[in-house]
Amino acid sequence: FMGLLSCTPAFAAGRPLSPQLQKLNISLGHWVFHGTSLNPRSGKKGTWTWDGNCRWSTNRIFLECTFDNIWAGQSVRSLVVDTWNTRDHSYWHYEVYAAGAPGDHPFVSRMTVHGHTWVESAQHEEHGKQVRERVVYNFLSPTRVRVAIQTSTDGGHWVTLDRGEGHKLP
Repeated sequence: FMGLLSCTPAFAAGRPLSPQLQKLNISLGHWVFHGTSLNPRSGKKGTWTWDGNCRWSTNRIFLECTFDNIWAGQSVRSLVVDTWNTRDHSYWHYEVYAAGAPGDHPFVSRMTVHGHTWVESAQHEEHGKQVRERVVYNFLSPTRVRVAIQTSTDGGHWVTLDRGEGHKLP
């Protein structure tokens, strides 16, 4: 029994990724993002920095990313897990916060991956209204990505709250 347990991680590490999970490979590595809050909810414009590190889980089913971010001078730390769900045939994005959380709850969203564009989208209630949020990543190359955080009350008209760019470190 112990021999089986000790070889399981090696087996999992050699497991090939499904075609759906292979699409997430572009996100692997150490990324640094710099951006600007264009229309923040607080009414204050400012800058932000994300420092993220992404790797595959031992079983190669989950893309795990840790973030140390600075939003308008406030530290925000989070863990992100992205995966492909074989039951509902869709990508999912989960983000939980350890410090400086922007909200009271984790950010959980369906994610679409079409070519070089990823879109995380979620919905929540704010002051009695349904508000939609999305984060749009446009990978310009394997080492450069643009990001926009947007909101909408009708799902048709989107307002960009934040815009930035990320670069993969060597």
